[in-house]
Amino acid sequence: MYQNENLASLSLSDVKELYGIFISKPDDLDENWKNFFLDLDEEALKLVKQYEHPQNNTNIQLGFKEEKNLDLKSDAVRALRARLLIRAYRVGGHLMANLDPLGIVEKKYIPDLDPKTYGLSQSDYDENIIADGVFGLERATLGELVSKLKKTYCGNIGTQFMHIQDKEQRDWIMQNLENINPEDQFTKKGKYAILERLTAAEYFEQFLDKKYTGTKRFGLEGGEALIPALEQILKHGGKHGVEEVIVGMPHRGRLNVLANFMGKPFSAIFSEFQGNASKPDDVQGSGDVKYHLGTSSDRNFKNINIHLSLTANPSHLEAVNPVVVGKVRAKQDQRNDNERRRVVGLLMHGDAAFSGQGLVAETLDLSGLKGYKTGGTIHFIVNNQIGFTTNPAYSRSGPYCSDVALMVQAPIFHVNGDDPEAVVYVSRIATEFRQKFNKDVVIDMFCYRRQGHNESDEPAFTQPLMYEKIKKKATTRSIYSDKLIADGFITSEESLGLIEDWSKKLEKDLEVAKNYKPNKADWLEGKWSGMNGKNSKSNSDINTGLEKNQILKLSHMLARIPENFTVNKKILKQIDKRRDAVNSKVGIDWANAESLGLASLLSEGISVRLSGQDSGRGTFSQRHAILVDQLTENKFSPLSNCSQLGARVEIVDSPLSEASVLGFEYGYSLAEPKTLVIWEAQFGDFVNGAQMIIDQFVASGESKWLRMSGLTMLLPHGYEGQGPEHSSARIERFLQLCAEDNLQLVNCSTPANYFHVLRRQMHRSFRKPLVIFTPKSLLRHKLAVSNLLDLTKNSKFERVIIDKKSIEEKNKTKRVILCSGKIYYDLIAGMQEKDKSKIQLLRLEQLYPFPKDLLEKELKLYKEADFIWCQEEPKNMGAWNYISTFINEVLANIKTKNPTVSFVGRKASASTATGLYKRHVIEQDAIVKDAINYKSEIDKN
Repeated sequence: MYQNENLASLSLSDVKELYGIFISKPDDLDENWKNFFLDLDEEALKLVKQYEHPQNNTNIQLGFKEEKNLDLKSDAVRALRARLLIRAYRVGGHLMANLDPLGIVEKKYIPDLDPKTYGLSQSDYDENIIADGVFGLERATLGELVSKLKKTYCGNIGTQFMHIQDKEQRDWIMQNLENINPEDQFTKKGKYAILERLTAAEYFEQFLDKKYTGTKRFGLEGGEALIPALEQILKHGGKHGVEEVIVGMPHRGRLNVLANFMGKPFSAIFSEFQGNASKPDDVQGSGDVKYHLGTSSDRNFKNINIHLSLTANPSHLEAVNPVVVGKVRAKQDQRNDNERRRVVGLLMHGDAAFSGQGLVAETLDLSGLKGYKTGGTIHFIVNNQIGFTTNPAYSRSGPYCSDVALMVQAPIFHVNGDDPEAVVYVSRIATEFRQKFNKDVVIDMFCYRRQGHNESDEPAFTQPLMYEKIKKKATTRSIYSDKLIADGFITSEESLGLIEDWSKKLEKDLEVAKNYKPNKADWLEGKWSGMNGKNSKSNSDINTGLEKNQILKLSHMLARIPENFTVNKKILKQIDKRRDAVNSKVGIDWANAESLGLASLLSEGISVRLSGQDSGRGTFSQRHAILVDQLTENKFSPLSNCSQLGARVEIVDSPLSEASVLGFEYGYSLAEPKTLVIWEAQFGDFVNGAQMIIDQFVASGESKWLRMSGLTMLLPHGYEGQGPEHSSARIERFLQLCAEDNLQLVNCSTPANYFHVLRRQMHRSFRKPLVIFTPKSLLRHKLAVSNLLDLTKNSKFERVIIDKKSIEEKNKTKRVILCSGKIYYDLIAGMQEKDKSKIQLLRLEQLYPFPKDLLEKELKLYKEADFIWCQEEPKNMGAWNYISTFINEVLANIKTKNPTVSFVGRKASASTATGLYKRHVIEQDAIVKDAINYKSEIDKN
């Protein structure tokens, strides 16, 4: 491959040779040269094509330094040299841009930006050369071009965009940078509006600092230009079709954004500073600190209404990114926004978090994927140039915190935060770029953090030189105000008047805050209307069965394949087998029950979205919800045959990411309660890659932020001898998170129960996250099947299943073995006929909320028996440590002879499971034998 040569050593004839390669074998060229020729206009290409290398002159010196016999071509040579220089500024001008308001970033010499590199000397500066449209000029002196290049690419805006492969996108950015002067884009009224927004942002922080000195608020001081920039994104976005913006952001500046952008009442914020609740007294929940809270509002700009919602988020700052993107996708689906222009995601970031948190890259990766794309997110980095106490040199390897966005070819607009007009301008073109090209875009605003990490922090401990500069530095508002006064746009009296107006307003709102009480919670509005906040025990046992004929009809619809669609023969047999099982009313397996459950919801107008790693086929080749034509690789979902009343079905194979995809689906479920949203892990063990989303959002979101979610998680679980990373979905971790009726945990042992729990999830009048520990070997186990009767009318999800026995047999029972999931079938296989008469098996299908009422009802008949909890997992894992307390409470209530339940399972272990299959078999056999032959302390004596 021809690499990007030292440009100064190339002659025009060399360039022509490279052009020939570009025409005939473009893949042999370095990417830089390919882009160079792509960007040349027709006139410049003519110069390359027309140049003839002088013949029969072996002494010609190649190179741009000095060529002989080129007098007639000097204009062409100079023009091409200038072209290379122009391209260099477009590629790397940002490296010399004036971005840092503090002036602490040392600028280095960039040879690519030096005209000498291209054989252009000072004597060429006055030469008139062909510009051919660059900066709107047909001809210009080299001096004029260099001056314009520096102003455009090395001023207060530095743009990275030449890494984008799409020429139309590059040309559009060039047009907006080179042919439009940002200084001419603002009228007197516009400049005054920017100053007013800066005043609002700055004075709000000063007011809070004065009234609540030392209280943590993670203020925006140093980054106040964010507020007018956000305002511009809304105004300009509205002009280009935006109707709704979903916002996610970290702590820094959050209160300022809530007040001055989202429109949250100042009195409400002041009330929270005084320690008052952020929600009505009759709404339960733990609440959260004020700089985690979200809100929603409507903004109107010249009769264009835009709905705003700020997503609540935890201290894991970037964890909110995929949640916001998932909400955007749901809102777009609700509005049938197929062009993805009406609903837009706006994510704000800190610099250290953007470069340091893997969720940023994971979320960016979703941006172009069919099942997750939203038409692009606007990313706004408030670049403090520091992370808590860590300098950029110690927190990233590249020159910019935004470098990770290069992976999706997003344009990146670096801008000096002390030039609010430049910040507002790049916000405008970034918004327009997103709307035009449906692509992520990044604004990287270089600013500083005046107060340190928070208002009680002393930043000079670790950055004394930086904070010595900050201490002496005028605020962004002061700098801009002085500029407007000097330029004659406003008077000093007008500037002071803005401050006085804000002082009066905030003092008035502070007085109102003393008696402020929130009058409602907004969590059951919009799409959530009709839902209620009752706990999941209120209708745990609703009937979810169907008419027999309806199931038969769905089964036949699921077996219907389009004409001329070639299905794999093995899969075709599975499809026929499923239909035959329903027709014969017996032998309905797990995958069949699942497809019937999903199909039934779709037939009722309830949408289904299932995503995960290889979920279309299913990790264990069991699902086949997406069929692939064996000749064309076209795809078809049989579930689509069952959709009614506008129900949507999406079966999505996700990227190999747990955190971002689970966050996305959680976000989708927040916005859309009428869709069954399912995330599936390839193996349940992999769920630990999404632990942050589970802990901070799924388990606690309703308690902290009054946000319900009906997210369903499928986590394959079960000990099959596949090693420590393919055995456990960590039941114990989920149980540890359970409290206040926040989650549903089920470990179904029958296909029918799985069918019912999926339907129950959508037929309740409220939403709770549902975690289903799904099977592996049971997918094809001969005993793990259900009859058609188990799915029909008057049937429901069974929280507890107890093997049927007569009253007489129950009276003879010596031992009750309680278990959950797959181990039940191992126990059945290990029991002899004599064991069945003295042992009663009871399956806990729902682990949380714990079915105490049903357990008491079932165990009353076994007061003389011993009680055992049997599990596959080690003693320090699985359900034992959590569930034993509840079981003992039940035994105490019914006053059994043996008041405590005993444990049978693997001994405590650091690893979830052995990696040796033979050892696994020995351990599993021992568990079964110990449970069946268990002897109580009384028996042993």
